[in-house]
Amino acid sequence: MSDTDPIRTSPVSMENCGAALAMTVVPDRWTWLILRELFYGVARFADIQDDIGIPKSVLSGRLATMVDTGLIQKEAYRDGTARTRHGYVLTQKGRDLVPVIVALMQWGDKHLKDGTATLDLTDRRTGTPVKAGLVLEGGILPARRLAFAPAAHGDN
Repeated sequence: MSDTDPIRTSPVSMENCGAALAMTVVPDRWTWLILRELFYGVARFADIQDDIGIPKSVLSGRLATMVDTGLIQKEAYRDGTARTRHGYVLTQKGRDLVPVIVALMQWGDKHLKDGTATLDLTDRRTGTPVKAGLVLEGGILPARRLAFAPAAHGDN
């Protein structure tokens, strides 16, 4: 696994860990699936519900929480009737989770499917394929080379 001895305690406390804090905002499968739908551009309540098979009451609650936490915002639209309806779009805070969604998708393709991608992700301008990864100036940093240590400014 590694050529160093395993550590006995985490290098950062739960209260100061960004990953642990993120799980308080994006805590469950439904929230991740809603984010996935919004990433794809599906914005209407009924369309999200149909795509992921979520009960209306659960979807309504998750959307309200996601609005409250600033992951998404409501946008008014009209669907040909006089009634104004609302769709949902990712805020910058929500869009900042796109690399996480892409990484989960690519991990699932590799480890839970046959290794082939269902979607091709490419740069819209160049057509170059896009893959999630850890970026080090000058290249990609393999996950096995990532070291975990408390930040110099952080309080554990």
